[in-house]
Amino acid sequence: MPTNTSEKNPSPHVVHRRELLKLTGAGVAAFGVASTFNTLKAKAQNMSDEWDKVFPRSERVDHEKVTFKNRYGITLTGDLYLPKDRADNRLPAIVVSGPFGAVKEQSSGLYAQTMAERGFVTLAFDPSFTGESGGEPRNVASPDINTEDFMAGVDYLGLHASVDRERIGVIGICGWGGMALSAVAADKRVKAIVASTMYDMTRVMSKGYNDSVTLEQRSETLEQLSRQRWEDAEEGTPAYGPVSLELKGGEPQFVVEYADYYKTPRGFHPRAINSNASWSLTTPLSFMNMPILNYIAEISPRPVLIIHGEKAHSRYFSETAFAAAAEPKELMIIPGANHTDLYDKVDVIPFDKLTSFFSQHLAA
Repeated sequence: MPTNTSEKNPSPHVVHRRELLKLTGAGVAAFGVASTFNTLKAKAQNMSDEWDKVFPRSERVDHEKVTFKNRYGITLTGDLYLPKDRADNRLPAIVVSGPFGAVKEQSSGLYAQTMAERGFVTLAFDPSFTGESGGEPRNVASPDINTEDFMAGVDYLGLHASVDRERIGVIGICGWGGMALSAVAADKRVKAIVASTMYDMTRVMSKGYNDSVTLEQRSETLEQLSRQRWEDAEEGTPAYGPVSLELKGGEPQFVVEYADYYKTPRGFHPRAINSNASWSLTTPLSFMNMPILNYIAEISPRPVLIIHGEKAHSRYFSETAFAAAAEPKELMIIPGANHTDLYDKVDVIPFDKLTSFFSQHLAA
């Protein structure tokens, strides 16, 4: 989409986009949108058989690429991890996804492979419209469809010959921690859930960080987002931002921490939105009116484990969710850890705790 970039006499079109970013503020910052917008022709990815994860392959686990459909007919792509010593036993299983804007080759795959080493069948998947999963247009999120994606993962595992369908759990990371809690509140097949370094994306997009957005700012944001729909409809394609997390200097520390994961060899992946692309400009629309954690207490009597870093800017999301959840529940705060430490630092992520939690609550 052509834009007039003149600073002296910017066109109303350019002013509109600048104001939209300003108004969405911290909520948009949560998924790495920068200061101007252009149109990216993102396409669904062909499924790759190569090992292209950001973590080393385990020799103790069998791995295979799989596909399955969600209730909306979107084909999702996942990595299935199975313990090599499983014999013919039906094992407990865990569905894993997140963070928001990541792919299964990053944090969710690390969690999945590690838990498979510990005796669980695990499925790490790309949510709809992202990574190797289907759905058009690309790089769009939805609190409804992405909650459904977790349930579709439960569908898949419940039909697998190596899985005991009555012993399925869920792990949601970052923004997909909130989606996972939403999914498990509705999906009574899931027996236990862990939310790690959780974000409530409906809260941050509608209210900003620390609920700082005023009613006037919210109304202005919705006005601009609504009008952006006309521009997208006229162009026939959504508008997108420039590549995420291209730092210019002066960003908040938590944004620097995101870049240290997504933009460096530590966690960069070419298919990840946070590494190499951006969300559609109108992605916040469906999040603005749809709080996803209203029914979190209905997960009970199934257990909830919420894990967060002591130093994470996002810690308040987990504390609020924990307060709203009903027993049995546990909040585990990791001393000294920031938000992204729980993405990939195996000496920080409490895998022993995850193992004992799921071993207890997914027991035969």
